[in-house]
Amino acid sequence: MRFRKKSIDDAEKFSDWDTHCVLKDPNIKCGLNLMRLMGIFVVFLMLFSVLFSVSVILRDPPSDGVSDASPVTVFQVKDSQGSDNVFSDSIRLPEDKLLGGLLAAGFDEKTCLSRYLSAVNGKGLSEKPSSYLISKLRNYEALHKQCGPYTAAYNKTLEELEYGHFSGSSPCKYVVWISFSGLGNRILTLASAFLYALLTNRVLLVDPGRDMTNLFCEPFPEVSWFLPPDFPLKSQFPNFNQESSECYGKMLKNKTITNSVVPSYVYLHLVHDYDDQDKLFFCDEDQSFLQKVPWLIMKTDNYFVPSLFLMPSFEQELSDLFPNKETVFHFLGRYLFHPTNKVWGLVMRYYEAYLSRADEKVGIQIRVFDTGTGPFQHVLDQILACTLKENILPDVNRQQDIISSGGKRKSKAVLMTSLSSGYFERVRNMYWEYPTMTGELVGIYQPSHEGYQQTEKHMHNQKAWAEMYLLSLTDVLVTSSWSTFGYVAQGLGGIKPWILYKPENGTAPDPPCQRAMSMEPCFHAPPFYDCKAKRGIDTGKLVPHVRHCEDMSWGLKLVRNYENRETEVHMYHHC
Repeated sequence: MRFRKKSIDDAEKFSDWDTHCVLKDPNIKCGLNLMRLMGIFVVFLMLFSVLFSVSVILRDPPSDGVSDASPVTVFQVKDSQGSDNVFSDSIRLPEDKLLGGLLAAGFDEKTCLSRYLSAVNGKGLSEKPSSYLISKLRNYEALHKQCGPYTAAYNKTLEELEYGHFSGSSPCKYVVWISFSGLGNRILTLASAFLYALLTNRVLLVDPGRDMTNLFCEPFPEVSWFLPPDFPLKSQFPNFNQESSECYGKMLKNKTITNSVVPSYVYLHLVHDYDDQDKLFFCDEDQSFLQKVPWLIMKTDNYFVPSLFLMPSFEQELSDLFPNKETVFHFLGRYLFHPTNKVWGLVMRYYEAYLSRADEKVGIQIRVFDTGTGPFQHVLDQILACTLKENILPDVNRQQDIISSGGKRKSKAVLMTSLSSGYFERVRNMYWEYPTMTGELVGIYQPSHEGYQQTEKHMHNQKAWAEMYLLSLTDVLVTSSWSTFGYVAQGLGGIKPWILYKPENGTAPDPPCQRAMSMEPCFHAPPFYDCKAKRGIDTGKLVPHVRHCEDMSWGLKLVRNYENRETEVHMYHHC
């Protein structure tokens, strides 16, 4: 009003504007225009206020309640199919999504969610990998990029393979892994083949078999690790055996090996039924010859890593790569084996629904070697004897219906894996029908019960791979003797499991289980041979870091180094 009054009083000072008003209608005052001007001014002030507020918000966004203690990376996940979408919103990645440098950067993260999310929704590593291992992996990736499928170097070496002669001009040599045996065996043997490739400066190429591409993401940047379908020897893979003329053991028997003629390829038979000549693969003298061969075709169902540690030519390199010897499969497994989005969906949906909220997660992996229809009472008795005796699971009170417990009660989620549902049902019913002595809440879960092993079915193997991974996410693990399924889970998770002894004559063993001395898998069929003396020897007693397995007395496994390295017995005089 003061503005309006002042405007009227000063009308003569604004003669041009006032004359304009009077000329239109002498009886109309200019107050209406003044009000209109005032309205425009108010709107301007309001617009300025809104713009100022927006600028403040954008500069200093409100907290969303998430701690900013560690930097994160956020990306959106969109799945046009909708079937395998693991997450419906943005995904937060920790700063150490590369697992301490173990993993290579630069992959399209959406194509393989598990690669960089394993440390977010799963576990990190049990310890930091050595800088030498990280450097070695980066060097290998560069070699794989140079020599991988369909590169110029690969094509040149392939020509020499097809013509059956080797000129020695190609900078690339290869080890080809044949897809063979069950899924647990394949994972362990593929890690073994990769370590051998790393030690011998070769490129690993993987026979995809029926389902490897559906199970595992590519581990190396830019160039595939899968063997092309037009590889000239691929049709011969099913026929390779100890009697093949290209078999290294057979060539030794027939004395057809000469240093003057290097074959374009050699078949390595490292399956559990291999003989003494095949086992000479683990001698340095034989490695000297094999190093010249451009293509090594390998078939194995053994985790043969422990015997590589008994070879003098590899000793220093392996020591630099793995200062702690029991981390070999833990590091290589986490580097190589990333579930595809289909399998990762199976893992994460089950984990989030049943396991993630529990105070403690327990895994129980059951492999039964008995013939006949289960479940078997002695196996159930053994499982309960082990888990109750070692305080892995709480006992139940069969005399009371309710045991009061003040405050928030601790929860345990128990993940059981077995081809049979019988053991799961009986343990679940026990904790449903009776309260625990400790007042803990115990949930028992089993993702699948396939009845029998069906390695030829894609979905069967996808579920098996998902269950191995789920077991690796538990805090405490109980596994069955001789089971590669359990070996994979413990190695990926960095867990020293409790191992259920193999029952004999339908009787639960006493004691029922033993804590493993390391998280490494067991080499079930190792050689017992002194390469230098050319005689038999107990290879489980040569060095402190290679011991006989808990679950298989003749097997070999890697264990953590002794603190006093001066006590180590070097093998130079034995191998």
